[in-house]
Amino acid sequence: MYNIGDTIVHPMHGAGIIENITSRIIDGKEIEYYTLKLPTNNMTVMIPVASSGNIGIRDVISAERADELLSLVPSIEIDTVSNWNRRYRENAARIKTGVLEDVIAVIKSLALRDLRTGISTGERKMLHSARQILLSELAVAKGISYTSLEEIFDKILLESLKV
Repeated sequence: MYNIGDTIVHPMHGAGIIENITSRIIDGKEIEYYTLKLPTNNMTVMIPVASSGNIGIRDVISAERADELLSLVPSIEIDTVSNWNRRYRENAARIKTGVLEDVIAVIKSLALRDLRTGISTGERKMLHSARQILLSELAVAKGISYTSLEEIFDKILLESLKV
């Protein structure tokens, strides 16, 4: 169980701070929730404590792991599926895994497609979401601002795409 003030990661929203642990009565049952404040977009998410493990709630990675992930960006393979519907479903499934290498692959794939041919509004939203998930955690892990981490990541990403 996490405590108020802990920084955790939600696989679909990124890193945030537990602001509160509250109870609500739903269908006659008292259920405890973490109230997670996501600083990157000023959003609050309520997560049932009992199912937080099933959802994929976890601790933030270490600074060393963040550096390792940044160094892996150029070597992460990407798919170039041409069918929009299939590509969207596969990318959404990758993001939901919470595996940061998969999230990087989605970002690289969509960024490359955007540079070459452009992407749809749905894929643009997905790219924005995937970036937020990844960068929010890396920034917290490294103890730097989101904006600073974004600059570092974008430089690495552009070099790795070699367009």
